[in-house]
Amino acid sequence: MTTPDIRVEKGHAEPEEVAAITAILLARAAAAPAAPTHRARPKAGWRRLEREPGFRAPHSWH
Repeated sequence: MTTPDIRVEKGHAEPEEVAAITAILLARAAAAPAAPTHRARPKAGWRRLEREPGFRAPHSWH
């Protein structure tokens, strides 16, 4: 394979700079959790207006 994994879009990066950024990216990828964590609240905290009833009683503070 002749295409590089990292490409500099603008300017010129020295090999040491490319190696440093690669090390940072690999360290961040290794620190990320492997599986997504489950959220405590599976339901959204907001409501979609089109699914709400058209009228609420004035004494209702819900």
